[in-house]
Amino acid sequence: MAMTGEPDTAELSDAVPAGRPGIGDKLYDALTSAIVTGEIAPGEKLSEPVIARRYGVSRAPVREAIRRLQERGLVSYVTNQGARVAQPSADEFLALLDVREATEGMAARLAAESMSDAEIAALEALVQGHRGEIERNPTGAYLQDEPEADFHRRIAKGSGNPILAELLCEQFYPRLRLCRRLHSTVPGRGREAWHEHIRITEAISHRDGELAEILMRRHIRAARTALQAALASAESARPMARRRGGRSAG
Repeated sequence: MAMTGEPDTAELSDAVPAGRPGIGDKLYDALTSAIVTGEIAPGEKLSEPVIARRYGVSRAPVREAIRRLQERGLVSYVTNQGARVAQPSADEFLALLDVREATEGMAARLAAESMSDAEIAALEALVQGHRGEIERNPTGAYLQDEPEADFHRRIAKGSGNPILAELLCEQFYPRLRLCRRLHSTVPGRGREAWHEHIRITEAISHRDGELAEILMRRHIRAARTALQAALASAESARPMARRRGGRSAG
C-alpha cells in the first residue's frame, strides 16, 4: 500500500466517522498493522494528505498517529524528507532482545502468580493450537501474526502489571514484528521456540514463577543467539558471493 500515491478504496471513515472519539486510536492501530505486516514497506514515506484521503479523516488525527508511531520506533523523521517507516538495523534487533529477556522474564514470573485458572487454560490451548502451524512447516518461522494469538502478549497481559503490559504490548512487540520482517529467521528455530513455549506454559500452570522466569529468559536468549548466528553466516557469505560475481564478470 503506497503512501505516496493515490489511496485505494479502503477507508476507515465507515467504521469510525471523522470527529467521533477514538478515531485517532483506530487510525493509529490501522497504520501500525499496515507497517508491521509489510503492507507499508520499510523506508516508505508517509504522506499526510494521502493517509487522510485513504481513511477519510482530517489531517489532525493523521499527524497525531504519525507522532505516536515515531514514539514507538516504527516511524522515523528524516530532515527535508518527512516521516518514513523505520528500517531497524540488526543491532537494534539484538538490543531489543536484550531488554526483552529481562522484562519478559519478569512478566512470566508475575503471570504464574496472577493468571486465573481460566487464563492459564486459554494459554495452554493457544500454544497447542500453534502445533498445526509448526507441523505444516517444521523449518519455517513461527510469527504468530495475529496479536490476540500471540503467546508473549498473553503472558504480558496476564502479568497483572499494567505498566509492564503496556511497555511490552505497545512499545516492544510492534517493533519486534517489524524487525522480524527485515531480518532473516533461522531455519528450525520456530519449532524450537514452540517447544520452549510449551515448557514456559507448564511452569506457569504449576504456579512456579521462578522457573517460568528462568525458562522465559532462556527462550529470549536462545532467540538472540540464533539471530547472531544467522547474521554472522549471512555476513561471511557476502564476500564469497562478491568473489563469484567478480569472476563471472571477468
